[in-house]
Amino acid sequence: MSVKVGDIAPDFTLASQTGTPVSLKDFRGKKAVVLYFYPKDDTPGCTAESCGFRDNYQTFIDAGAEVIGVSGDSPESHQKFAKKYNLPFSLLSDTGNQVRKTYGVPAAAFGLLPGRVTYVIDKDGVIRHIFNSMMNFQGHIQESLQTLQTIA
Repeated sequence: MSVKVGDIAPDFTLASQTGTPVSLKDFRGKKAVVLYFYPKDDTPGCTAESCGFRDNYQTFIDAGAEVIGVSGDSPESHQKFAKKYNLPFSLLSDTGNQVRKTYGVPAAAFGLLPGRVTYVIDKDGVIRHIFNSMMNFQGHIQESLQTLQTIA
């Protein structure tokens, strides 16, 4: 299964870096969500991407959106990663990669590495934009912000 622009984003509940469960449905009717799937905590590309979201976090908040990162790492790994880089948003632990599979995030590097895909979900829960790039880390931030500006 793979979601596409115009679909209602599938709901999920995953543990954050603090162990607190976070559900996508909690944002419905309140805020847009920038949901980014990334391969692994504390690796060069994932650090660059996450720090890009961090550096623009206030701009996302001002645009009416919450940023949420998702990888297969444990809540403990997320906690260390978030603390090391002062990440102000939730990092969710998809240890069995079920949410990744539900969204249809493709694997990269001959299927050896989980993919890097960002979904912009409006406050009604509709997927408005999907950006898929393993190497264009800043593109995830820029395209998300551009999409939020057009749906505001």
